[in-house]
Amino acid sequence: MGYKVVVAGATGNVGREMLNILAERLFPADEIAALASRRSLGTEVGFGDKTLTTRDLDTFDFTGWDIALFAIGSDATKQYAPRAAAAGCLVIDNSSLYRYDSRIPLIVPEVNSEAITGYRNKMIIANPNCSTAQMVVALKPLHDRARIRRVVVSTYQSVSGSGKQAIDELWDQTKGVYVPGQDVAPSVYPKQIAFNVIPHIDAFLEDGQTREEWKMAAETRKIVDPAIEVTATCVRVPVFVGHSEAVNIEFEEFLDEDEARDILREAPGIMVIDKREAGGYVTPVECVGDFATFVSRIRQDTTVENGLNLWCVSDNLRKGAALNAVQIAELYGREILKKG
Repeated sequence: MGYKVVVAGATGNVGREMLNILAERLFPADEIAALASRRSLGTEVGFGDKTLTTRDLDTFDFTGWDIALFAIGSDATKQYAPRAAAAGCLVIDNSSLYRYDSRIPLIVPEVNSEAITGYRNKMIIANPNCSTAQMVVALKPLHDRARIRRVVVSTYQSVSGSGKQAIDELWDQTKGVYVPGQDVAPSVYPKQIAFNVIPHIDAFLEDGQTREEWKMAAETRKIVDPAIEVTATCVRVPVFVGHSEAVNIEFEEFLDEDEARDILREAPGIMVIDKREAGGYVTPVECVGDFATFVSRIRQDTTVENGLNLWCVSDNLRKGAALNAVQIAELYGREILKKG
């Protein structure tokens, strides 16, 4: 049985990656529609060895389509997702619009696949924030063993998380450093991103944290366990693709670093690369294009009773966005088959 699949926002970084991953994973699609806004109408995008011409999102009729992967931002999603859902097309949304709605499941398939049954509430499933997705894949198997009490995480997030304009800004600013008279003023970011780091992602909230930091806490509690406390510092770094995270975990029970390493090696979606030598860890450059979430630098934190540190790296356009959405679609397909 094949599905009729829509990719909305097909010309953007995440939309193109969704098409790539659907093709790579041989998703059972009988028909694919690539949708875009009118300013991108007619743009050609790749799907495996095929070329698709984008169609108009504004006039598209979702009737008869099975699954729609949305990568169009919250404002457009608010307009078009209810239309698709009302037509009986399941929406898997990459924006933040529905993540915190108790009626809509927020899913990372390796972590809370059982939540898929909640799609019936609204015919909408939310995809988590990119920085949350990779972290909870690593947290869940450890939580099952020793119960996580608290997480302190510092992120090192690539510019691709802000879209193509941010990638261009980093590239242009980098060239400008070496070419006199070609300085590029910040536009996407409030400060220069080339050869710099910016401890500010998304808007500031009244308590001093940014919305990105708040998202990591709220989403981890919804996906893994509402009892877990999370405090985050989210930083934009001059890397094109690939998010990294330094994660400190405090457990209710003692968990030895060797046992943690073994647990993570057996966990779905995780690849452990952890040698205590130069280069014995994974960096963002090495994770680009890969499906896995890589974990390195696993070690005991002796400053607390039951503490562990680890380093977590993933391709944010894949596991942090497009891959997770496609995995949800695969999970939905299995749920439909199970229902008979």
